[in-house]
Amino acid sequence: MSKNVFVLGMDEHNRAVLEAMPDAAECTFHPLLTFDEIYGEEIDFNSVLAAAQRQLDAFAGPIDAIIGFWDFPVSTMLPLLRRRFGLPTASIEQVLMCEHKYWSRLVQQRVIEEYPAFAVIDPDNDGEPPEELRYPMWIKPVKSFASVLAIGVADQDAYREAIETILARMDWVARPFEALLEHVELPAEVAAAGARACLVEEAIVGRQVTVEGYRYRGEVVIYGVVDSICYDNSPSFLRYQYPSSLPEEVIARLEDISRRLVTEIGLERMTFNIEFFWDPGTDAISLLEINSRHSQSHAELFADVDGMANHAAMLRLALDRDPRFPRGEGRYDVAAKWFVRRFSDGIVRRIPTHEEIEAIQHIVPGTTIELAVREGDRLSELHRQDNYSYQLANVYIGASDEAELTTRFDQVVAALPIEIDDVD
Repeated sequence: MSKNVFVLGMDEHNRAVLEAMPDAAECTFHPLLTFDEIYGEEIDFNSVLAAAQRQLDAFAGPIDAIIGFWDFPVSTMLPLLRRRFGLPTASIEQVLMCEHKYWSRLVQQRVIEEYPAFAVIDPDNDGEPPEELRYPMWIKPVKSFASVLAIGVADQDAYREAIETILARMDWVARPFEALLEHVELPAEVAAAGARACLVEEAIVGRQVTVEGYRYRGEVVIYGVVDSICYDNSPSFLRYQYPSSLPEEVIARLEDISRRLVTEIGLERMTFNIEFFWDPGTDAISLLEINSRHSQSHAELFADVDGMANHAAMLRLALDRDPRFPRGEGRYDVAAKWFVRRFSDGIVRRIPTHEEIEAIQHIVPGTTIELAVREGDRLSELHRQDNYSYQLANVYIGASDEAELTTRFDQVVAALPIEIDDVD
């Protein structure tokens, strides 16, 4: 009998990834709210949660799994919905030990040493940086995602400006996050900070990587390490590249730190991804953040190199099965997700037609293009953008080596007809 699998925030790109997986033949995937219904102009956590519950309650057949691959609020809705319908899941508290940046740092203090100096502040009242921290620093809300409102500062003037920017824009995430926290019994320190708190951390440097894995029946399994490479002179990502080119000894240390932290949290039957920096000059490792989900941005990378998208691990865990992730069984030796970006504001006047995208994908082999903007968009008004650039498109590429990856990306960018009018 086919398994009924409900997918929070289903979009066409990820539907295609799901339907190409080995287990897809025995599953029926049901959209559970659309992406736009969840991530609108405002996120109303309780309303979205109630809408998902109503849709599930109205379903006549058995509910075999509920899955999702997006950050908040999807990542935190999953344990609440799974618990309501008697499905295997990590607890909402375990998920928040990852997703709440301050709570996560407090957990890290118990089991590892590889994290930056940090402090929690109230942005409404703390106009000066914590005395114990040194510039350069990063300021970010205790809940943010996709680098939204994560701001680097080098001096006191920049610090004050960053606080003003965060206060002007943080309610889009802070209000629904506050609604979520009402569902949870929090530690006293975390409850005292509240949903509008910010984390201030000393800057960490080096090569950025992401460790992906899962925990199943007590065993923590690492199935891949992905390099995160930024544009020159910018913190905005240029590409995610798999497999990582870090030394094997460094990767082994990253995996050990990851296992200790996930075991401490107890993140059972869940995928995770943990972002680190490794400084080649000092050999120091610093943990940036842990997420209680796999990265949907890496799905095609694992499919191209290992022969199975990381969505499969998420699905098998939700069905209470061992993921048994393969290695090196894909079509390519290396794969990347590239980000086509613009570093100044503008209004999108023209985007490629479906036929034009198909033509580019045919001419440049191993390529999938996904647009991130629509005609008429004002770039500065788009949600889910970092503070340093505007994302126009994603380009997924598989190749035999890094040089071929770069050549193919350059060919795509040169052929991609996106027209944008400059604005102040």
